[in-house]
Amino acid sequence: MEKFTRLQHTAIPLEIENVDTDQIVPARFLKATDRKGFGDNLFRDWRYDNNNKPISDFILNDPTYTGSILIAGNNFGCGSSREHAAWALSDYGFKVVISSFFADIFKGNALNNGLLPVQVNEEQLQTIFEEMKENPKCEFIIDLEQQFVEIPSIGFHIDFEINSYKKTCLINGYDDIDYLINNKKKIEKFERKRNA
Repeated sequence: MEKFTRLQHTAIPLEIENVDTDQIVPARFLKATDRKGFGDNLFRDWRYDNNNKPISDFILNDPTYTGSILIAGNNFGCGSSREHAAWALSDYGFKVVISSFFADIFKGNALNNGLLPVQVNEEQLQTIFEEMKENPKCEFIIDLEQQFVEIPSIGFHIDFEINSYKKTCLINGYDDIDYLINNKKKIEKFERKRNA
């Protein structure tokens, strides 16, 4: 996985609640096993009409907003447990998703695939949405090491929680196997001591 420590970028607001994994990537696109290409079908039924033409009023088709951060409504990633939803978001170019609540399985899948889910409270989420309406090009700073989100233009600063193990994996670009391999010497030392 790609290492993640700090990101400064613009964002795209998706002010819709209860976005489920079938809306993130419809089931008919789940035949592939390679992670590449899923971004083409991210929010497919919202982005394109039946003739595969972009739907102009969907936020990902609005040139006003660009960025590698998705600001999502409450309860993002609910529904089925498909890991493809995280693959699609990452393949499209998102590195962070901010919401007031994530479905647990989606959150785990995101972290396992190098996508950082940042949970804020409802009031903070509304502040973010309001600022984006006022200033679509506002920049965010996401600092994983210090665990904060900032919008410098308005002095907005919040801290966020993250599992310490997943934080270590993201900062170092490890998946679970990489983490074990990186600790091989410590594991071997523990085993020798235990057997002695």
